[in-house]
Amino acid sequence: MTPTLDDRITGSLLGAAVGDALGGPVEGYTPEQIVERHGGRVTGIVGPWNGDEWRTARPIAPYHKGDGHVTDDTLMTHALIRVYEKVRGHLDAYAAADHLVPELMGSPVWIPELEAEALPLQRIFLAEKWLVARLHYGHVDPREAGGGNIVNCGAAMYMAPVGLVNAAHPEAAYAEALDLAGAHQSSYGREAAGVFAAAVAAACVPGATPSSVVGTALALAKDGTRAAIEAVAEVACRHRDFESALTPLRKAVAPFDSVGPDYRAPSLGARRPSRLHAIEELPIALGMLLVGEGDYRRTVLGSVNYGRDCDSIATMAGAIVGALHGESAVPSEWAKRVAEASRLDLHAPARALTEVAREIFAQDRDRRRAHEAAFATLTGAAAR
Repeated sequence: MTPTLDDRITGSLLGAAVGDALGGPVEGYTPEQIVERHGGRVTGIVGPWNGDEWRTARPIAPYHKGDGHVTDDTLMTHALIRVYEKVRGHLDAYAAADHLVPELMGSPVWIPELEAEALPLQRIFLAEKWLVARLHYGHVDPREAGGGNIVNCGAAMYMAPVGLVNAAHPEAAYAEALDLAGAHQSSYGREAAGVFAAAVAAACVPGATPSSVVGTALALAKDGTRAAIEAVAEVACRHRDFESALTPLRKAVAPFDSVGPDYRAPSLGARRPSRLHAIEELPIALGMLLVGEGDYRRTVLGSVNYGRDCDSIATMAGAIVGALHGESAVPSEWAKRVAEASRLDLHAPARALTEVAREIFAQDRDRRRAHEAAFATLTGAAAR
């Protein structure tokens, strides 16, 4: 049966959160280090990299990454959903200034990695704190506020809701995400936000496949982002097992990834605007989607065991698979454990976004019909 909109939204958001939680404890490490630490590949939820010493062990302290805890990817995704609940319409850069920034600064939430209720601002990375610094304190034009920030996956990682609100209309998702992300990022970081949202929207098209999703991403992507996706997809199509794909995918994306071989020691040219580069996370997520043939376990575990920024890779991959197949694609035992460990209701944001998505579609339909009627009058079609 074709999954409904409700099912796809639930599957996408659950899939993203579970991928985030699985990838969090091994973020920043190489596939080889992951094998050494865990005695093999990660096959499910694991504990912190440094065991009981996570509170003081650098560079992770003071965050409790592991044991099913979601990270800032999910916190930002849920914050964006709350913005949609308030606006109940399409979002733009001004929505980031008027609603997302106040959410980050003034609405305490449970933060699993801190094991405390706190402001999201106290957990998010510096690239996300940029939103507050530029929009709240700097009073920068929201459409230009992303300029000057480091270029990374910060804006892309939480754009799944934009794709879901524009379900089955990837061009609209791309345009909305680019506008919204302009307050946060520039260059290929902003581009990745648009392409990821489009990929999620494309996954909602009835009959969509991993190949059709990647095809849509390629049709919309620009510059280095398009080239990186193309290079990774070409390699991914030769593999059906993530173990054999790990090294080839890294080699394929390396020429476009500005961070360099050592994830924790970025190169001199890292994260600077460029038309030649791409963030690593989105092309790899799409590559793992092809390798895993849209199967959640294979796709997300491939993303997790890739290492580097694998929580964001698995977040994106999980969101796309969930949008393709609905909630049933996400292993229920993982979803249950992540919800319990993170002390979050992972279904409530999905219900809220589904309601808003239906309202926005009705608004779009009314605007489209009004435009059609006006155009018919202008061209004389109404009289014929």
